[in-house]
Amino acid sequence: MKLFISKLHYKKKLNLYETMIVSILSVVGIFYNIVSKIRNKMYDKKLLPTYTSKSFVVSIGNITTGGVGKTPLTLEVARYFLGLNKKVAILSRGYGAKLKNKEPNLISDGSGALFTASMAGDEPVWLGDNCKGAYVVTCASRIKAEKFIKERYNPDIIILDDGFQHRKMNRDLDIVLVDAKNKFGNKHILPAGPLREDLNNIKRADKLVVVNKGFDSRDALKYCDYLKKRFKKDTYLCKMVPDYAYNILTGETLNKDKKIMAFSAIGQPSGFYDFLRNDYRLIAVLEFEDHHTYEQDDISKIIHFAQEENIDSIVTTEKDAVKIIDVIKDVELPIKIYALKLKAYIDIKEICGR
Repeated sequence: MKLFISKLHYKKKLNLYETMIVSILSVVGIFYNIVSKIRNKMYDKKLLPTYTSKSFVVSIGNITTGGVGKTPLTLEVARYFLGLNKKVAILSRGYGAKLKNKEPNLISDGSGALFTASMAGDEPVWLGDNCKGAYVVTCASRIKAEKFIKERYNPDIIILDDGFQHRKMNRDLDIVLVDAKNKFGNKHILPAGPLREDLNNIKRADKLVVVNKGFDSRDALKYCDYLKKRFKKDTYLCKMVPDYAYNILTGETLNKDKKIMAFSAIGQPSGFYDFLRNDYRLIAVLEFEDHHTYEQDDISKIIHFAQEENIDSIVTTEKDAVKIIDVIKDVELPIKIYALKLKAYIDIKEICGR
């Protein structure tokens, strides 16, 4: 049901049944929006307390649900500051993890992830493995996480992954991402639409980044200009393009003449499938809900589905790959599973301004 509703958020033409569903959810959205407006107004009027870190704090977030590209951009920002010889810590909520997050958990000490994705969450583990040198901490309270990492390692830079709605902690640079293709969906507030809060709250952001998951950037550049004029914010283009697909167990690259199927458990996966259709012979797709935790039965389902479609290879996202490694590492699979690595092209120096 969650996957069905998520698709409605970005569907352009609804049938009668879908229209009724959105209308009913819009009533719930009225109350959600009221609570959100009251909360934001209280922060704006400084009626709710906020915390200021002694480190330089960068928030990377969005105003919609689903996968826009926050985690890959977090990686690029972290690598930029590491390249300036700064000590960097990434704070994440650790959504969907088995580790209790009421207190801080050190997911990476800079040497790589110390936990599996099922224990710590797919995004923190992926960041830990792909951003060597940066500390990664999960906690429901970003303030607790900041105090924890500040006491242990005293980082110069703190990055809040998915931090736009987390207003308890002040930030020096607030970056909001917008998907070039899906934009703001049907522009309804949750649960009828993808908006986490009123669209006008983008005014809180310092800079906007339009993420284009496609090869043609012309429309995305026009959208950058539109957002810059509408919200009067500096707006930049982040171009995400596929690099190569690699076997998640052996590292070998995937031949592009193979018939493949794809599976994912990410928000807004259409860009991922479009990349595969452009470079590979994509025959079928299988979707799971965002942040789905994979079990052995899921892997069996994926393999069975691939065999029925006479598939040569299976491809998933890197975020999904970190979640299934422990499930498949001791299993002899009849079909190999690959992950698609992406490259991000963006002027990080211009955005970070340091």
